[in-house]
Amino acid sequence: MESLLDLLDLERIERDIFRGQSRSAVVPRVFGGQVAAQALVAAGRTVPEGRDAHSLHAYFLRMGDPGAPIVYEVDRIRDGFSFTTRRVVGVQHGRPIFHLSASFQTYEEGLDHQAEMPAAPDPESLPTAAESLPHYAANFTDPGIARRLLAARAAVDLRYVDPPPYATVGEPREPRSQVWFRTNGKLADDPLLHVCLATYVSDMTLLDSVLLAHGRGGWTVGDVVGASLDHAMWFHRPFRADEWLLYDQQSPSAYGGRGLGQARIYTQDGRLAISVIQEGVIRVPR
Repeated sequence: MESLLDLLDLERIERDIFRGQSRSAVVPRVFGGQVAAQALVAAGRTVPEGRDAHSLHAYFLRMGDPGAPIVYEVDRIRDGFSFTTRRVVGVQHGRPIFHLSASFQTYEEGLDHQAEMPAAPDPESLPTAAESLPHYAANFTDPGIARRLLAARAAVDLRYVDPPPYATVGEPREPRSQVWFRTNGKLADDPLLHVCLATYVSDMTLLDSVLLAHGRGGWTVGDVVGASLDHAMWFHRPFRADEWLLYDQQSPSAYGGRGLGQARIYTQDGRLAISVIQEGVIRVPR
């Protein structure tokens, strides 16, 4: 957890320019959730106090180099009476690798309704990643993948409700996946920190539902090649990333080498906190 918080603590180079360190994920490129979370940190540090993030829209333009820092350039698009808009470009080796637009709002009273939370088992009744991953290691193309997955997710307690794609290769099923998650450790009360950590985790499993529909195990078993293309999130209600959140995911479509995942994230007491949509490249090796 401390290592992840250090990763999100960007260095301010100029008024609207920040630098973040990188690290390799399970594959030799920068994890997309890291870039999105760091870009949102950069945007949030230029926003007037009292305005919380309510949406982000992002594009992954190039693979990030884990051996080099990322420079985030913030453009102050607008500071309105209630809303603030920021645009952030992440740059490595002189080229943009990531683009983010984010909007922030002062709190207002208004209409209130939400979709009902789906049924899900208690997260404490589910196996942890450390308990479940070793059982599936034989399916992986590289025996070290299980170890790298555990290391990459060490800051997050992430528990699958149903077996993940790499556990049921060759068995197509309903394109839906549920995951409970929370950080491994308590966090400060800063709302931006909780939003950024939820953004970080949101890129870990969203495209699983695409793979489930086709009985594919993903890059871990070598039957698809994939990468995130774009990512959008809407933050509806306050939440804490250090308390259990249910990530209810499904895939309405896969076509043309791309797959779409959409999801809702609920607090354990049933409040709809976040909506998420992501599209990724998903190609079948020839």
